[in-house]
Amino acid sequence: VQLQASGGGLVQPGGSLRLSCVPSGSIFAMNVMGWYRQTPGKQRELVASISRGGSTNYGDSVKGRFTISRDKDKNTVYLQMNSLKAEDAGVYYCNAQIRGIDSWGQGTQVTVSS
Repeated sequence: VQLQASGGGLVQPGGSLRLSCVPSGSIFAMNVMGWYRQTPGKQRELVASISRGGSTNYGDSVKGRFTISRDKDKNTVYLQMNSLKAEDAGVYYCNAQIRGIDSWGQGTQVTVSS
């Protein structure tokens, strides 16, 4: 599975960004799709995920601020990020899990700074 991620950029603290991820196959063919964040010196961590059935899961640090969703017609998974903080900065990777195999997008940089 190939994943095309987009939407990163520079935003001020308190601002919003929306990330998009388009897989090469149907989003409903994936067992789970999600977003992970990586910062220097740290392991890649789960930000949010959505299962084929629509169940969502969020990292503790983003609960109440970020929302993962999907659009069937656009075959896209979104990560809406609101009330961004400096600690939300990092490279965000789209992930898809299918048949026990993980696929990763190219990463999109999110910078939160005034």
